[in-house]
Amino acid sequence: MRRSFNISLRLLFIPVLFLSVCPLFAQRRITIRLASLVPENTPWGAAINKMASDWARVTNGEVEVIVYHNGTAGDEPETLRKLRLNQIQAAVFTSLGLNSIMPEVMALSYPFLIRDNAELDEVLSRIKPELNEKIQQNGFTTLAWARAGWIKIFSKSPVHVPNDLRRLKLGTSSDELQMIQAFRLMGYQIVPISINDILVFLNGGMIDAIYQSPIYAAGTQIFGVAKNMSSINIAPFMGGILMNNTAWRRIPERYRPQLMEICREMEATIEASIVNLETEAVSTMLRHGLILNELSVQQEQEWYTDMGRYENSLVGTGQIFNREYYLKINDILTNYRRGR
Repeated sequence: MRRSFNISLRLLFIPVLFLSVCPLFAQRRITIRLASLVPENTPWGAAINKMASDWARVTNGEVEVIVYHNGTAGDEPETLRKLRLNQIQAAVFTSLGLNSIMPEVMALSYPFLIRDNAELDEVLSRIKPELNEKIQQNGFTTLAWARAGWIKIFSKSPVHVPNDLRRLKLGTSSDELQMIQAFRLMGYQIVPISINDILVFLNGGMIDAIYQSPIYAAGTQIFGVAKNMSSINIAPFMGGILMNNTAWRRIPERYRPQLMEICREMEATIEASIVNLETEAVSTMLRHGLILNELSVQQEQEWYTDMGRYENSLVGTGQIFNREYYLKINDILTNYRRGR
């Protein structure tokens, strides 16, 4: 009887023990809510989903990443506000959002400074560690940098040299205050618009040109009205994925190197996909009526020389672009071009 009673007690103790230990396991799970403006059915969306899956795999489920695609967590200012309040823990930002965290990053977007993918590779390889450190000091950990292609000029009439563009009404996102100010200082007729109204403004004659990525231009059919695309690159279109430091510190240290390696792989995947997607977008547009305004070496140099005249107005303390990082990038490019 006594032996039976002891066994019963042991059997009763097992579920009690299980219930008492379960909360310890539940507490170990770390949930990371990641906000992205990017549609899920894009290379960015697919790469982020894979990252979330890989993080769960290498941490045995201890780190769970929930991704809010398609801007469901809000626009970039709202996303940044939530990130700082830890309502979300990570987010995808364009250069506009990154600029709100670290204004120095805008130097990467200085028009006609970085001219092709090889130059961008060189610059990023040299300054990414510094940028990551500054972002860390401002409260965030950089999970990944990634490119989203190049910004090009799309216009109703051909644009080969700066004065061709100055004669046109140039539309730009009303959120890009620095770029609006920069182009106005250079004598361009800037018309701030909502990105959703580009086609309406083009069709209505309120703007004659727009600067935008070929991927976006193809997807939104901008090239159907603005049928000309200049071959010159204005600037790289950059993006990044950041996590607030509070959330990063909650992740056990033993996992962090593996998680960062997954993010490096994601960077490479996104970059390769974007290059292919941009090439495909341009090819598709050319098959459907886009006219490529191929610039000569002399015409390209005219853009670079014209831009140089405004350096003192655009770069410096209290100006649009940070002088320290502009000079760093310029020095890197000068040395790189000499060795080409």
